[in-house]
Amino acid sequence: MTLETLRLLLPQLALLVLGLLVLALDLAGGRGGRLRKSLPYVTLGGLVVALGCALALWGQEQSLFWGMLAVDPFAGFFQVLAVVGVGLVVLSAVDYLHGRTPWAGEFYMLLTFATLAITLAVGATNLLMLYLAMEFLSITSYVLAGFFREDRKSSEAALKYFLYGAIASGVMLYGMSLLYGATGSLDMREIAQALGAGLEPSLTWVGYAAIVLLLTGFGFKIALVPFHQWAPDTYEGAPTPVTAFLASASKATGFAVLTRTFLTALPQFQVDWVAVLAGVSMVSMTLGNLVALKQTNIKRMLAYSSIAQAGYIVIGLACIALGAESRFNGVNGVLLYLFAYLFTNVGAFLGVIAFEARTGSNEIADYAGLVRRSPVLAATLLVFLLSLTGIPATGGFVGKLFVFAAAIQVQFYALAVVAILNSVVAAFYYLNVVRYMFFVPAEEGAAAVAVPRPIAWALAVATAMTLLIGLYPQPFINWTTAAVRMLAAL
Repeated sequence: MTLETLRLLLPQLALLVLGLLVLALDLAGGRGGRLRKSLPYVTLGGLVVALGCALALWGQEQSLFWGMLAVDPFAGFFQVLAVVGVGLVVLSAVDYLHGRTPWAGEFYMLLTFATLAITLAVGATNLLMLYLAMEFLSITSYVLAGFFREDRKSSEAALKYFLYGAIASGVMLYGMSLLYGATGSLDMREIAQALGAGLEPSLTWVGYAAIVLLLTGFGFKIALVPFHQWAPDTYEGAPTPVTAFLASASKATGFAVLTRTFLTALPQFQVDWVAVLAGVSMVSMTLGNLVALKQTNIKRMLAYSSIAQAGYIVIGLACIALGAESRFNGVNGVLLYLFAYLFTNVGAFLGVIAFEARTGSNEIADYAGLVRRSPVLAATLLVFLLSLTGIPATGGFVGKLFVFAAAIQVQFYALAVVAILNSVVAAFYYLNVVRYMFFVPAEEGAAAVAVPRPIAWALAVATAMTLLIGLYPQPFINWTTAAVRMLAAL
């Protein structure tokens, strides 16, 4: 390794050192010691360092380890997104873990290593590197989902997540093996060159099979229909900070690897995978929203909402137009949506964590009269629910505008109409929570809901960013557009 290589790996090295440091402090701290109490803030400090390293590398376009890992604006965008998202999750966990588990240090360590896995996965340009990074992320996520070992729901969540994940991973690996067998390479660019040169007629089916098999693995991580079955039970049973992580940073990773792999390795089959993604998008939006309408548990509602939101985001890939002069090229809409969705969705789960910590309930009906019991919490949840709905002046509106506009630009009107109708359906269950919070009186004797200070800080950041993206989106539009320029040059 040269010094230049180490410089380009600074975000990953910072996260590796942070994870080992958290583990060492946890071992040295003793149960209930001061060192252990400082672990979340040590983790936050390390994440800030990793964020600074990622931002310092912005604009670089380098390749490491014989073309296995890219350091480019596309990877840098998702590294920033992951580190910021995990930082908010860490803040949400400070009060949540207190009194629930004596192993909080392991939780922060696993979150750090999951972030490291994300930074590797989003830059992977080799199928072997991609598979190893995704497995690294999956294994840490399985353990996090079942972190409360004495809680049957948490154990059930981890088991279902693991079983579905193991099958999806095997199917994805088979798709990679087909591409390797047909082209003789694991490098995404070399695969594209081999496919572009033409395959033997007897091997043309390989591309179609690879699209479906790879989409199984990526779709599992994103929770797209029909690879979504694990999500509702896992989201409900896992510790709520873990649910926030799975619905934000982990989901964004799935989109990152899906976008890079399909655009870099399979451009010759774009017409085919665009058709598949369009169908998956419509089914995901419709099923997620219709099932969410009937949910009475807010974590399950947000789980099905997450499935529907994934369907909206996929529109950007299904309507891709990287060579178009318009600002709506599809992929920048995906990135903009994901960045806005990060703060919106994590913010919603932060509110759920604060409410659950004080009431022990996740039932939507128990949010009745929240505006009187905790006006600040009710106001912030209102912002996040409006953003998820896609109301103007919120980040969610800007994200939907860009992916819907991409569909209209390529004249995919059927997909745009389905998306708009689903947005109307989604408004019913999002605004139903608002109805309970503001217009349904609380039960007699319902206690006030105090928001712990770390969660209050995270809520303030998430609320401010959700509104900032909605009210002043231009810097974020420029940032996401710059992040996809390297893809347009492929």
